[in-house]
Amino acid sequence: MGIIFSPFLYVLSFIRALLIVIVMIVFMLTYSFSLLFTKNSKKRTFRLRRNYLYLANLILNVRASVEGKPVAEPALYICNHRSFADPIILLKHLDAFVIAKAEVASYPVINKGAELTGIVYVKRENRDSRQATRDMMIDILKSGYNVLIYPEGTVGREKETLEFKKGAFIECAKEGIPVVPVAIEYQSPKDLWVIHNFVKQYLYQFAKWSTPIKLAFGPIIRETDGMIIHDKAHAWVNGKIAEMQKDWSKTFP
Repeated sequence: MGIIFSPFLYVLSFIRALLIVIVMIVFMLTYSFSLLFTKNSKKRTFRLRRNYLYLANLILNVRASVEGKPVAEPALYICNHRSFADPIILLKHLDAFVIAKAEVASYPVINKGAELTGIVYVKRENRDSRQATRDMMIDILKSGYNVLIYPEGTVGREKETLEFKKGAFIECAKEGIPVVPVAIEYQSPKDLWVIHNFVKQYLYQFAKWSTPIKLAFGPIIRETDGMIIHDKAHAWVNGKIAEMQKDWSKTFP
């Protein structure tokens, strides 16, 4: 790609990373101290995550245009995947457990907050791990909590989404659990995950002054056939990101 990594070019990224780490340490220490007087609960950790992500989005200067909102009942939320920053932006607006690839556990800063506030790791290459994760997903949903997944299974850099994995849709249809599609799109091509190394991608992505994004929550989908849910969700996400891209054509040359 010919990308040059220089402290002078990425000074803003370094400053932001330092602030984000400091804020996370303060939040974690404050929350740990509070446990001396009150019990831990998912309601409290979700609130902790929302408050932290509010500040993280300010530090990163994420400028989000948000359409719609989460539904009032527990649901599986599915979203297209563009960047490692997708959950940082989306979970500011949604309380949910996140199903993520096992590699996320190695991402600095993000991993600790994710583990405290609700994440389920899956080894994508392991069939037993994938089934166990789907079982856990259903248990969480039946317990009254939302779950967020990225059904492409990896980051999509093309104009449309990749094909969605079907297992979660089939499980939701069996159990009568609603599915809510979500679409996210970035204005700058720098926001697409184009560098394999997480740290280098972060430095490259957040060296610019602001990060304009569009985020939309779709209609609730209820069907007894998982493939119908899959097809409806996939079509809605592709239709919405095409709409989002109309005045952001430089994202996909």
